[in-house]
Amino acid sequence: MLLELMQGTEAGGFVIIQDSASYCGRHLLWSFINAALKREEDVHVLGFEVSEEELKKELSESCLQRLHFHNAFKDPLGWTENPPFTVQQFTAGDLSRLLSQTPRTKPVTLVIDSLSWILRHLSPPDVCRSLQQLKRGGAVRTILGLLHSDLHQRGLVRSVCHLATSVVTVTPGFRGHEAVANITRRAKSGKVMQDEEIFRYKEDLSVSIQSKPSRAETADTNPDESEVDPTANLTFNLRLSDTEREAKKKLPLPFVFSKEKKSALLHSGPGSGRIVYEPDANDDYDQEDPDDDLDV
Repeated sequence: MLLELMQGTEAGGFVIIQDSASYCGRHLLWSFINAALKREEDVHVLGFEVSEEELKKELSESCLQRLHFHNAFKDPLGWTENPPFTVQQFTAGDLSRLLSQTPRTKPVTLVIDSLSWILRHLSPPDVCRSLQQLKRGGAVRTILGLLHSDLHQRGLVRSVCHLATSVVTVTPGFRGHEAVANITRRAKSGKVMQDEEIFRYKEDLSVSIQSKPSRAETADTNPDESEVDPTANLTFNLRLSDTEREAKKKLPLPFVFSKEKKSALLHSGPGSGRIVYEPDANDDYDQEDPDDDLDV
């Protein structure tokens, strides 16, 4: 499923690459950018965390003419007189005007590096509104965003990921140069598909799928949890022997009546009491209207 996302077969998609301090997802973002450039798409990058020189150093030189870097790394908050791009310009209107300044002959892919930087300086509802307008406006074909999940509260991460058509969560792999991608993809029909793949990067920034994590590898990551017996050091026994189990089966339960007890309760014997009601003259009882004395 990861290779299908990188091929960009679905127009109008919004892909979030979610990483954490344990594993950086920027290399996977660069792989997505490189794949879009090789498809001859125009790629616009909003660079807040990485300079233009560092990005171009990683990409193929033959495709750089279709890369448009909007430098928010130099002055992201607009402290100088003429900043190239600032975080305050992250609105649907400003971005549409920014993209229209470049002649477009191919589909446009918008890359946000990173969404976390924007969410730290703008109101989350405004960011979500701008993303939703960009998805529906038709100015871009695909939106790619890098999100550092451990920098935000869980509710905020879920809200932003709810807007995405696909969420790729990257974690460290079981071997040195491998990583694990947990993918959640929402189709236009509303169907949700999930997958987990082990991948690694090639020299040309392409991705090769190694395999799917096996149960044995997953169990080996937490060996201590599977070997711990919570009943090992108890001062009493929680298990029954065969003799105790047989005795338990023969023990009558207090709420189960035997035949003798049922017969004694249903058939009253000599000396048992009865309640007899005899109405007197003061009782005004009408057999045709038993509720006549009620004030209803």
